[in-house]
Amino acid sequence: MRPSGFIEVRTTTADRAAAEALAEALVAERLAACVHLWPVASMYRWDGEVTKGEEHVLSIRARADRFGAVRDRILALHAYEVPEIVALPIVDGAPAYLAWLAEADG
Repeated sequence: MRPSGFIEVRTTTADRAAAEALAEALVAERLAACVHLWPVASMYRWDGEVTKGEEHVLSIRARADRFGAVRDRILALHAYEVPEIVALPIVDGAPAYLAWLAEADG
């Protein structure tokens, strides 16, 4: 396997409208090739208490060298005080899909 040069960035939002707005901004601004989003039940510790709630996960595909710009844009648009922003390497993939990623986020 060879590094693909792409990453999956994950973040969560409080609701679908916020997820869609963030996804649309990232794709429209060519910071991401595509974004998948779905609802999820979350449980986490915040301010010393266990919190449960519904959130929406965004799975963002982008060029690895654009992570800083993606992170900064998420931070600028996100409503959370401390949003989850993590990058996972895409170590390999179908050649046609990787070519599409390269074309889609220009």
